[in-house]
Amino acid sequence: MNYTKTLSVKPRDYLFDNYKALLITLVIIGHFIEPCYQNNDFLYTLKWLIVSFHMPAFIFISGYFSKRELPLSVIIRKLLIPYIVYEFVYYFFYIFVLHKETGLHLLYPKFSLWYLLALFVWRTVTPYVKKYPYYMPAAITAGLLIGLSGMQDNYLSLPRILYFYPFFLAGTSFNRDSITKFGQKYIRVLSAAGIAVFTAFFAFAPVCRSLSVKIFYGRYNYDFLEQDMTEGILCRAICYTIGFAMTFAVMMLIPERRTFYSYIGTRTMAIYLFHGLTYSYLKECTTILKNINTIPASILLLGGCTLLTVIFSLSKLTAFTNKVSDLKLPAAAAQTASLFFSFIWHWLRQKYTAFRWFLYKRKTNTNLTHIMFFYGGRF
Repeated sequence: MNYTKTLSVKPRDYLFDNYKALLITLVIIGHFIEPCYQNNDFLYTLKWLIVSFHMPAFIFISGYFSKRELPLSVIIRKLLIPYIVYEFVYYFFYIFVLHKETGLHLLYPKFSLWYLLALFVWRTVTPYVKKYPYYMPAAITAGLLIGLSGMQDNYLSLPRILYFYPFFLAGTSFNRDSITKFGQKYIRVLSAAGIAVFTAFFAFAPVCRSLSVKIFYGRYNYDFLEQDMTEGILCRAICYTIGFAMTFAVMMLIPERRTFYSYIGTRTMAIYLFHGLTYSYLKECTTILKNINTIPASILLLGGCTLLTVIFSLSKLTAFTNKVSDLKLPAAAAQTASLFFSFIWHWLRQKYTAFRWFLYKRKTNTNLTHIMFFYGGRF
């Protein structure tokens, strides 16, 4: 999702508008079939197919539209403030509509709001991260190792932030011309064949019956997924490979021209917000979603999800999310926040430099007391 505005009007890239329209529809379908995907093979295969790439692709596109560095005050206004506002929306919705016990825990994002928080973190740190060599291998390594952590899985959505970060980084380095260069007919045929084979694998491979689709969520550690360290890291590495491969394979099949649904790709924020409220109501207050068993009922559900995509893309709903993203942050607060994050970054960088030097000195057998004296003010 792209939440920035450019100073000059640029021609729209309908490839990404069309791709985002598909992806936001898959987001809705993926959520709505969550309670019932194990009821029949069709939904089971569809669930595996969707979760294997829809968030990696969405995050990749978000990274692509985040190439331009923005002041921290703008990032706060476009992402952090909407996150806080929507947390309040979900809080009151849970309390007064769902009558569900909850708290206003801003450090534990509700439902899909973790994505806004993740975008805020990614956009803030990426200009600094990309200054260091081998940042992509480092990001992938962090995504693999966070699965070993025992931290609470939803705290600041850190596991998901680290797991999906490589897709965002890849998007910031992506060259749009490569799609045109490689978008030849035989590449499209190979992409379609690859997706078909991949779908058949999900449908018939026994391994998909022994694993949980949550291996693609990035939220859960290896212990929760009942995997040891080796199995977990290997499985997650395969998930990375699948995510990147499917992101590009599907992209090759997306039309680059304007279509009747292209506008939906420009209104994904409203769809993202309001579908979550609808899904939460149906899940908590009814048994409709749990009782989808037959193929006709499953197809009807998919049609309903597509209809919701169209409804939630109405201009009146997008006007609300646009106003939220344009809420003004007082200049003093923005400046204070900018100074705070700058201080934290430089402090962490200083610690990292000192620690790296400490390890070097230990390796060269330099006296430990001398090192501690030299760095006494830094540790």
